[in-house]
Amino acid sequence: MTATLTPPRQEPTVTPRFSGMKVTQARVILSEWTKFRSLRSTLITLLVSVALTVGLGTLISAVTASHWPQTAAAERAGFNAVVTSLDGVHISQLAVGVLGVLLLSGEYATGMIRASLTAVPKRLPVLWAKLSVFTGVVGVVSIVSTVIAFFLGQAMLSSQHLQVTIGSPDALRMVLGAGVYLLLVGLIGMALGGLLRNTAAGISSLVALFFVIPPVLDLLPKSWANNIGPYLPSNAGEAFWGNPSGAHLSALGGLFVLLGWTAAAIAAAAVRLKRQDA
Repeated sequence: MTATLTPPRQEPTVTPRFSGMKVTQARVILSEWTKFRSLRSTLITLLVSVALTVGLGTLISAVTASHWPQTAAAERAGFNAVVTSLDGVHISQLAVGVLGVLLLSGEYATGMIRASLTAVPKRLPVLWAKLSVFTGVVGVVSIVSTVIAFFLGQAMLSSQHLQVTIGSPDALRMVLGAGVYLLLVGLIGMALGGLLRNTAAGISSLVALFFVIPPVLDLLPKSWANNIGPYLPSNAGEAFWGNPSGAHLSALGGLFVLLGWTAAAIAAAAVRLKRQDA
């Protein structure tokens, strides 16, 4: 009896629906934009930052105007109408920074980052896409909020004839600079989220860098404070967009220092993303 050999059954080949689609930076950006706008926490945090920038700036301007007749001469001499209307930035920077941390650390917490990196094996395009979306959205929102805060603040100050126009010396630089500052704080927060890959650690580091270390440094010997303090990101930002007469660095110098902090944080996050698995 002769045995008949039956050839092994051939399974049908299934071609993935999107296998022919090339992974491009534009498509990765579109994917990150979809994730960005689909998160409710993103919209809420962004609205909180706008409310703080505009609401606090307007409130502080109104209170300043109402108390102006009782204000001491020394305080009047140091008064700056633009800074007063933008005082909300000092608090709203925390909301923007936290938003940046959450956008990266949140993906590590949920495990979604693994799906993103599987779809984009080169990894770094994912980071560039997240940074691009964040810069486009938060940059526009931050600048618009500082512009609104300026005009509402000047309207409040006008009751005591303390207002200035957008064409006044340094006014436009300070208004736009405050919006750019908020964006850079958010980018540093995003980099910390990607570097530390933990939400609590990222937010704690952000708070320490911008809110804890600067006042602690003032308790150290004056030489330390004078040599180190101006180069902290919060103080450099103050020189960039704040009162030009009260800063150790020039406005341009403050911007360069702040950009240096941002670039260093992003570079560190990129190196870890490239070298270590999620």
